[in-house]
Amino acid sequence: MSNINLIIEERPRNIGNFMVGRLLPFQGKRMVGPFIFIDHMGPAVLGPGQNMDIPPHPHIGLSTLTYLFEGNIKHKDSLGTDIEIKPGQVNWMTAGKGIVHSERTPDNLRQSNKTLHGLQIWVALPKDLEEMAPTFYHANEEDLPKWETDGVSYTLVAGTIAGKTSPVPVYSKLYYLELKSPARQSIKLGEHLYGEVGLYILEGSIESEGTTFGPKELLVAKESQLCEFTMNPGTTIYFFGGEPFPEERFIYWNFVSTDHDRIEQAKARWQAQEFGQVPGETEFVPLPAENVNLKAHK
Repeated sequence: MSNINLIIEERPRNIGNFMVGRLLPFQGKRMVGPFIFIDHMGPAVLGPGQNMDIPPHPHIGLSTLTYLFEGNIKHKDSLGTDIEIKPGQVNWMTAGKGIVHSERTPDNLRQSNKTLHGLQIWVALPKDLEEMAPTFYHANEEDLPKWETDGVSYTLVAGTIAGKTSPVPVYSKLYYLELKSPARQSIKLGEHLYGEVGLYILEGSIESEGTTFGPKELLVAKESQLCEFTMNPGTTIYFFGGEPFPEERFIYWNFVSTDHDRIEQAKARWQAQEFGQVPGETEFVPLPAENVNLKAHK
């Protein structure tokens, strides 16, 4: 496929008591537009007593986006938010200068069989908003723009594209778009895409110029205006991207910033437990002892 600049396959990562497929950051491509981190969770089948339990942990300099295909997650944060996210809904948490949150299996499901499957995404904040006050936004499935063209179903999870805008309050020019096709269908979206663009295949496959690409692959385009391909029956894909920032970003653990000093300050604040607390929770994830620094390209 002449317009593919890079193919990234999911890499398994252990995030405590849960395995995920890591897509970004990648050694050859740290960011796609403002998107700096993408994990594919599951699908994981969990039995009674097997649960997601990620204790309170901090973030700075980014917005997190949680979008589930199956299962439920209880989100609690230091703003006092206490909400259950369900399939098709969007949790959008903006850390800004600092926030703490936990993610757990809801109480009513902890002794049941359940499946957990979804995407967890980090979107870097513009440099002038890295120190903004933290905020939280939750969108129900019916709040998101949905439309159908030539039998293909579209859902705009976040951002703006094709004259549609999601209610999720993003802070830069971006898009996160879902496409589902029950039949073989040609797709031409180039005129609507902008900036850098990634295409993630969740299920099914796509074809371009005689090459077939399958599940758990992230394709990064050379040129957004040249995005043309064929979706095979039963395929679900996600476009995400947007305008890249002029400055590079640095990642240490859950901290994202244009400034190394700000990350060092966040590390010290977390070790001193000065970020604030999630109401009703006393445990927390300690700062990693090992060096987990990653530098993000522009």
